[in-house]
Formats: sequence, structure tokens, C-alpha cells
Amino acid sequence: MYLSRVMLNLNKRDTIKALASSAIFHGAVESAFEGEKKRRLWRIDTLRGKRYILILSEDVPNLDGFAAQFGYAGEYETKNYDSLLERIENGSVWRFRLTANPTYAKSDGTGDKRGKVKAHRTEEHQREWLIRKADQNGFSVSNNDFSVNGAEFLRFRKRDNGNSRMVNMISVTYDGVLHVTDKERFKRALCCGIGREKAYGMGLLTVMRASNG
Repeated sequence: MYLSRVMLNLNKRDTIKALASSAIFHGAVESAFEGEKKRRLWRIDTLRGKRYILILSEDVPNLDGFAAQFGYAGEYETKNYDSLLERIENGSVWRFRLTANPTYAKSDGTGDKRGKVKAHRTEEHQREWLIRKADQNGFSVSNNDFSVNGAEFLRFRKRDNGNSRMVNMISVTYDGVLHVTDKERFKRALCCGIGREKAYGMGLLTVMRASNG
């Protein structure tokens, strides 16, 4: 696995347009890879007033075109992610960030067993969603160990095979501390993401070792 980072140039028109439409970044990320289509995770981060895109992938991307279009030509970095995965152990403690699409299914009375997907709109429900997902993905968090930041509703047009439709979704960023309870499930969550709408910048969980871990 490889983790790449590109600093975005907020003075470029293409960057401003892409930040308003996750479908644009989705297409640009896919174009950085050749061969068989595989699942890639990505998200937009803000650090010290600067915006970045992080991309997690099985293969090394060619980000020359991406950086030239949305960032600064030739300025990006790609690091091997396997060394971090090898350090994951049961009981280890990590600081984390997750940008995700917290949702639930609500029956619409039509007999559809799954029901219609709805966004969790309150912080209380967004917190409960993460705690449930943690249990399913090999780690634990408590309410006092993480914060809910940057919740926003996104609306953009998706084009597919000549057709187009509007996509409406919620994006929520979580920051905090987690404890690994099942290292194999946790590593799978790191590599495969958590929740829905992964193609549009959701689901990427990143970690760094906590100082007291």
C-alpha cells in the first residue's frame, strides 16, 4: 500500500471547482493510475491553513498531471504504507483522523428491506455511528476520546455513461484517539475504508502513534 499527498493550489480555478464537486477529484484520482481499476481511498485535509489531498492505493500513482492541474507541478510525495501496517498490534493506541459519510437506513414503507439511506445530522448520532463502526472494524473509541469537526453537506453532479444525477451527502471529520482491539480487522479498515461514498473522498482512516501508546 502507498499513501500519497499533494498540496492543493487554491489560486487555481480547477482546484476551486474540484473542491466544490467531489466527482471531479474522483475522476482525477482514477486517472493517476493505469491498468486494472482498484479501490482507492482519498480525502481532503486542512493543515496549518493549507489544503491537501491524501490518496491511499495499492499501486504507486503517477501524480504529475494531478499536481500540475490542482497543485504545484512536480510537488507531491508518495510513501510506502506497509511499514505502518506492520506496527499495528492489539492494544496499541493511535491518534486518528477519519472523514466519513455517517448514514443509516430508514424504511420507506414500500417493502424494501434495506430502506432509504439517510444522513446522520446531529452530532450525537454522528458520534454513535463512529462508536458502532469502531466495534465492527477492530478498534474502540469512547465519547471523551474524539471530536466531531467539519460536518458539511455536499451537493454535486455525477456523470456516468452519458447520464447525470445530483449527489447529496454529508461529510464529517473525526479526530481523536483509538485503541486497537482486533489488528487484522483494523488493518483491513485502514486499507479498505469505513462507511459509504468512498469514491467521493469518504472513508479514509489515517493514524499516527500516540505518545503514550
